[in-house]
Amino acid sequence: MTLRARLTLVAAVAVAVAVALASVVVYAVVRAELRDQLDERLYARAAEVARTPLDVRQGNHSGEFFLHVPRPLLGGPGGYLQLVNASGQTARAEHDAVALPVDARTRAVARGSEGPFFRDADVASTHIRILTVPLRDGIALQVSRPLSEVDDSLATLKTLLLLIALGGIGLAAALGLVVARTAIAPVRRLTDAIETVTRTRDLRQAIDARGHDELSRLAESFNTMLDALEDSLRAQRQLVADASHELRTPLTSIRTNVEVLAHSRRMPASERERLLGDVVEQLAEMSTLVSELVELARGEQPPGEREAIRLDLLVEDAVERARRNGRGVEFRVEAEESTVDGVRPAIERAVSNLLENAAKWSPEGEPVDVAVRDGEIVVRDRGPGIDDGDLPHVFDRFYRATAARGMPGSGLGLAIVRHVAESHGGRVAAEPAEGGGTRMRLAFSGTG
Repeated sequence: MTLRARLTLVAAVAVAVAVALASVVVYAVVRAELRDQLDERLYARAAEVARTPLDVRQGNHSGEFFLHVPRPLLGGPGGYLQLVNASGQTARAEHDAVALPVDARTRAVARGSEGPFFRDADVASTHIRILTVPLRDGIALQVSRPLSEVDDSLATLKTLLLLIALGGIGLAAALGLVVARTAIAPVRRLTDAIETVTRTRDLRQAIDARGHDELSRLAESFNTMLDALEDSLRAQRQLVADASHELRTPLTSIRTNVEVLAHSRRMPASERERLLGDVVEQLAEMSTLVSELVELARGEQPPGEREAIRLDLLVEDAVERARRNGRGVEFRVEAEESTVDGVRPAIERAVSNLLENAAKWSPEGEPVDVAVRDGEIVVRDRGPGIDDGDLPHVFDRFYRATAARGMPGSGLGLAIVRHVAESHGGRVAAEPAEGGGTRMRLAFSGTG
């Protein structure tokens, strides 16, 4: 069943329930009102009879009483009257041959042990309403009126309510269909856009998101998702293009050296050793480049479980590793206790990249200052610094300043630092340092 059909059905059912409840209430109220009016007339007639002297005598018909008050059969404006004594004997007008039903409760009223009461009965194929009240010692009065008019009115009302209910349900279904068609129009447009994207792989589809309701917000969210997917796809394509460009140069160089080694059998041993060293070095650079590409291609969230990390201890371990790796660079560390929430391997990689970058640019004999405070790492070198034109791009993938193009590296180290910072809700920045050199700041959120 389609969503439009379900909405139409729900609207029709809701209206049907509401109309049914309203009809039941209306029917009950009207029925009670009509019967109350009839009951009031019966009480008024009983009071009138109680004030009127009655001619009651003993007859010869099985000891029954006879009431000399002529009345039409089972009704008339004055109602149909019958007297009942405590033994159940009855008295009626001489022309009234139909007896009203008498039960134990009626006899109890005649005895004075029961109060007035109403009852419905069928007498001579007529539905009647009977009021029984005490009249005098040992005698009860029964006053009855036909319920035919009330029953006819209720039957007519029932038919009208049924027709109104059916008409209301039909109208509700029609209006529900119109409303459902209008309400799900944004959903239909969203579905069409999704199907188009699935069929064409074109992420530039957009939905008209006018309005401020939930469906408009859904359309806006879908458009935002398409934009994010488009940016992600564009970034992936750019990453692939940049990676192929960066890999082409070392691959070409390695192939050339290997071909030279394969075809130059009379090459001096020293030259062969130099070429083999170049091949090994280029293979190492390629391995580093591939691992960095994999790191960037993993997405926004680095793999691994997040945990509370003592940033000061992590930086001290990273500095110790950097010292063991050589370069003869002196690292001066000032670390205050600081805790961040993150993925340990990713943060270790970012810190190591910052230290390696600083060591690469530091002149011999000049120290690198490392400070940790309040979830922020500051690494300051005393190298030549970064040109103002290069500062906005130092964290871009494969970007290498003019001064860095002759130095080893893939141009991905600082890009990985930014990736790690952003995936942890943090930030990274580069700025000139007083007295020369560059200061790199890596800050994480959720510090403690």
